Amino acid sequence: MFHPAGEMVPQSSLLHGAAAAVFYFTVYSLLGWLLENMYSLATTRVFFKDGFLWGPFKPMYGFAPLLVVYFAAPETHWTVVLLLCFLVPTCVEYVSGWLLQTFFRRQWWDYSNLPLQLHGHICLSYSVCWVFLSYLCLRWIHPVLVSVYRAAEPYWQWVFPAAILYFALELLYAIRRHTPQDESAEEQQPSPAP
Repeated sequence: MFHPAGEMVPQSSLLHGAAAAVFYFTVYSLLGWLLENMYSLATTRVFFKDGFLWGPFKPMYGFAPLLVVYFAAPETHWTVVLLLCFLVPTCVEYVSGWLLQTFFRRQWWDYSNLPLQLHGHICLSYSVCWVFLSYLCLRWIHPVLVSVYRAAEPYWQWVFPAAILYFALELLYAIRRHTPQDESAEEQQPSPAP
């Protein structure tokens, strides 16, 4: 699916790799949306939790598994895999939180009230959860998705340009929707973490 950095890749392989990456990103983003909303339902009795995008996708959950899969080769020692399962999603979550707060003056989550947190964007307890979720994804979910992708690939080749267009439009709409209209407007406060 992916080629190591610096390796020459034929153009058809680039297209195939892009199609596969968009497929996995889409599925993982949807699974992340379901996971967050199920967590919200369990903790607040409300299924829908507002996100950056309008549709049922959480991009952090799309990027983190793709990066873990890319960096954790099958021959990678298990301790390195676990370290990647900790660091990659934690870094994705921190960078996402920082970008959202910096550009939109809003936090969609806030871990400030939890111990061992950094700027409210990440905390140790959630990072430990990412280890388990990432390892589960890497060892069991992703191999199943690879099989699903192989079966769906002939059809996905036709659908994936529409998926790219959809995410581009979603991103533009989200930027427009969340960009503060008044420079003097107060920052929107996040909901506290449970």
